[in-house]
Order: sequence, then C-alpha cells, then structure tokens
Amino acid sequence: MNVIRFSDLIAQGRVAGQRVFIRADLNVPQDDDGRITEDTRVRASVPCIQMALDAGAAVMVTSHLGRPTEGAFKPEDSLAPVAQRLGELLGRDVPLVADWVDGVDVKPGSVVLLENCRVNKGEKKNSEELARKMAALCDIFVHDAFGTAHRAEASTYGIAQYAKVACAGPLLAAEIDAITKALANPKRPLLAIVAGSKVSTKLTILQALSKNVDGLIVGGGIANTFMLAAGLKIGKSLAEPDLVSEAKAVIESMKARGAAVPIPVDVVTAKAFAADAPATVKDAADVADDDLILDIGPKTAEILAQQLKAAGTIVWNGPVGVFEFDAFAKGTETVAKAISESSAFSIAGGGDTLAAIAKYDVKVGYISTGGGAFLEVLEGKTLPAFEILQKRAAG
Repeated sequence: MNVIRFSDLIAQGRVAGQRVFIRADLNVPQDDDGRITEDTRVRASVPCIQMALDAGAAVMVTSHLGRPTEGAFKPEDSLAPVAQRLGELLGRDVPLVADWVDGVDVKPGSVVLLENCRVNKGEKKNSEELARKMAALCDIFVHDAFGTAHRAEASTYGIAQYAKVACAGPLLAAEIDAITKALANPKRPLLAIVAGSKVSTKLTILQALSKNVDGLIVGGGIANTFMLAAGLKIGKSLAEPDLVSEAKAVIESMKARGAAVPIPVDVVTAKAFAADAPATVKDAADVADDDLILDIGPKTAEILAQQLKAAGTIVWNGPVGVFEFDAFAKGTETVAKAISESSAFSIAGGGDTLAAIAKYDVKVGYISTGGGAFLEVLEGKTLPAFEILQKRAAG
C-alpha cells in the first residue's frame, strides 16, 4: 500500500519549522469523576508527537472523546484529563486549546492539544468547509488513529483531502504493514479464527475470509451455528438457525478451494450459563437437548493447536469459548498458547481477543489498535483513511 509516511518526511528534512496537525486516537475510558482508567491509547500516541517535536515542528494534536453533541460542548467532553496525562508522558506542558478551528498559535518545538474534534459542527458528516479550515491550520497532516480509519470524517478524511501534505503516522503505518503482511501477501497456510456470539455480526467477514484463508476456525455462538450446518445437535446453545444456509455456503466455498472449516469433535457443556455450573466434556454428537455448549473440548483444542503451530500466518478475532468462566476457558487458553508457540506471523484484534491475550500472556506478532476498523479490514473493505492517503501519495 503506497502512502507517504511521516518518518520519511522527517528523514528528508521536510518537517522542521512546519505546522504539523496530528489526528490521534485519545478516546480513553474514564471514571465518573473524569479520571482516565486506562491510558494505552495516550501512551501509543506519544512516539508520533515526540517525532514531530524532535524534528522541530509546531505540533497540534486532536482526537475525539466519547460521543459529544456537535456544537454543544459540555465539561465531560473535554480532553483536559488527556492533556494532563500527555504532559506527564512527554515531560512538558501540553496546553489545551478550545475554539481552535479558525486559528491556532503554536511555535516550532511546542505542542498543543486541540479540544475534542467531534464537538465541531460538521465533523461526522465530513463538512468540506470544516475540513478546509482544519487543513489551513497546517503544512502537514498526520493520520495516526487507526481506530478511526474506517470513518470518513472531517478530521480523518476531509483534512487529508485538502492539507498541503497528508501522511501516515507510525501507528497507522504499522497497521498498514501488519494488515498487508497478514492478508495481502500472507505466508501460507493462512488460518483465521473468527469467534463471537452471532454469525450475523460476522457473516460478511466469514464470507470474505472464506475466499482467501486455508483454514477458518469458528468459535463461540458462531461455531454452534456451523455445528448445526454440519448436522449436529447443539441443545439450548446460543446459535442462529436461520443462518445455517449461509454457514453451509461458507463451508462449501472453503471446500471448493481445498480449504476447511474445522467443526468441533468434542465440546464442553453445562446445564446453565454460570461460572459455577458443572462442566461436562462430551463428543460433539452427544449433546443433550438441555445442554449449553460453552467451550470447545480438549480433542478439538488439540487439533486446532496443531494446525496453528503449523501455520504461516494467523488472523485472530475472538475467544473460542466463555473464557471469563474458568471451567470454560481451556479451549481459548490452548488456542492462545498455540498461537504464542507458533512461528507464524499473527495479527489479533477486538476487545475480547485483547483480554484473552492479556489473561494468558500471549505473544502475538501484531495487536491491532482499532476494533471496528480491524473488522472492516477483515471484511475486505478499503478503509477511507487508507484510500485518501493512497490518493494523496499518488499525487
């Protein structure tokens, strides 16, 4: 994917004295008092900002936070807690600037944080007037917010259209490289794990991947629907019987290419959805009418583990069982450890997946920082941010 990279502009000496506008993703969780409860995104934004400062740029940074109403700023919409944390991480004062669209005063070697960009009227609808005003603030626009790359908004797309130069920051560039390595030019066999409660929310992803991957491992409620498609009984388990024909189509699409959707040979069941419910391992053919399938069984987990260890590339989105309950966590743990031990290049994304990675201390080649954006990439969509940056790179 051909885009201009901020690191290349710096190497070419094109950043010193320039006004640099960085669109970061600083949308952090906060408690009721507005205190940041988890600062990963703020820490992840620091390298790009530091690069710009070290290169002698006048640096402006903005982000959205929460879901404010355009044109109606409220105190809880403020990036003030982010400005404070950013200042601590950068070891310098980071002034917060409100009402910045018509002009920003910042000197080379300094950085300011521009107040919540989603408060600006026209942001979400990518207003041309707003985008042109933002573009006029800078000499170089740097997109470094993969979490917003699937949205065509004024601060993510419009500004990139009209800025003198538009480029990818280090975080976005790393996502582009990982996605290209995993999906555009994968080392084979390419295995994808797609798990979740519903086929309907991941159907387009399953359909897109079925045309490209060598193995499509399904988990959670999605696996139950595929078990129905394979003619197995699933008792009272979560599934979508009305999507069985779609699941069959995915299985057939894979089979036609000599690829496979591994169907569980054994499962872990319970009579109730509860952490303390007694767990029973059963052959997939022996599920009773009052059973709930809450995990894959040990034989299935071992079959999948061997496939993952032999893979060339692994794409992972979703745990394969109810791993929050220890009695139903073994399948996800076995799969996670197999990914860790595999020599394959692995890319993982999605909140539950990241929780599993943390729980089992999994080594993954690349952890994607964007939930919705990562899913849209798996669906085979071209993200607006990638599209406009490629256009600008092509001149």
